[in-house]
Amino acid sequence: MAKAFFLFKLNILIVKFLNFLKKPYPFNDDLKHNAKIIFFISIGVLAFLIVFQPIEIKSFTKKELFYLISALAASTFLVLTLNLIILPSLFPKIFTSNKWDIKKEVLWNIWILLTISSCNLLFYTRIFGLMDVRFHEILKILLIGFLPVVALITINQDRLLRSHLKSAQELNLRLISSREKKGILLHFGSEYKNDEITINSLSLILIKSADNYIELFYKRGNELKKHIIRSTLRKAEETVSQIDYVFRCHRSYLINIKHTKEIQGNSQGYKLFMEGLDFPVYVSQRYIPEFQKRIV
Repeated sequence: MAKAFFLFKLNILIVKFLNFLKKPYPFNDDLKHNAKIIFFISIGVLAFLIVFQPIEIKSFTKKELFYLISALAASTFLVLTLNLIILPSLFPKIFTSNKWDIKKEVLWNIWILLTISSCNLLFYTRIFGLMDVRFHEILKILLIGFLPVVALITINQDRLLRSHLKSAQELNLRLISSREKKGILLHFGSEYKNDEITINSLSLILIKSADNYIELFYKRGNELKKHIIRSTLRKAEETVSQIDYVFRCHRSYLINIKHTKEIQGNSQGYKLFMEGLDFPVYVSQRYIPEFQKRIV
C-alpha cells in the first residue's frame, strides 16, 4: 500500500514537472541586445581568466598563457555569436517567443554550455596536445563554460523583470483611464437552479475556478460578495465573452480589469491586486499578450 501511494505521488510530481516544462517562456530574440551581451560576457570571461587564473599555469610560458586566455575568450565570443545571433537569424520560426517554453529554454542553455565547453576544450587540446589534458582540467574548462550560461540566465531574468515592471507601470496608467459608466447584465447558470445568479458586468470582480465549482466575487454597493456555482470556468468564459474588460488571465481566473487596483511585474510576468480581495491573481505567460491588449 505504501509503495503504491509513493508511486502515485511520484507520478503526480512527474506530471506537474512536465506541465511546468511546457509553460511558455519568452525567447530573447533582440539581436541588437544580444550583440551587447556577447561583447560584455566575452570581456567578463577574459577578465575572469586573467584575474583568477582558474587553470594551473605554473608550467606555461607567457606565450602559451596568452594563447590560452585569448583562445578561451575568443571561443566564448564565437559560440555566443553563433547561438544568440546566427542561429536565430537562420531559423526565425523556431526561435520565437510564441513557440518557446521552459523546456526549450533549459535545453537551449544546456546546448550553449556544451558548445562553449567543447570549443574551449578544442582550443586547449590544439595548443597543449590531447595527452596533456587531465580530468580536473576538463572540469575547470566546463566550469569556465558555465560562467557565460549563468550570465545569460541572470541577464535574461533581469531583462524580463525590467520589461514587466515598465510594462506594468504603463498598464496601470491605461487601467486608470479605462473606466466605463455602463454595464450589462450577466446570467451565470448552474447545474443547481438555486445557485444561478445575475449580476451587472461592472460589479463583477473575479471568477475563480474551484474544482467542479466556480467562485464569483462581485460588489453589491460597497460590500464585497462571494457566490459559489456548480459550473465550469469555460462556461463562465462563454458568458462574459461579449465583455471586453472581463477575460481569462490564467487557467484558474477570469478577471474584470476595471477592478484591478495595481499591476506588479516580475520575471515571471504580472501579479494583479483586485479591489476587496486579499489574494493576488497571476497572469500566465500565454495570456500576457491578450492582457496587454485588453488594457486600453
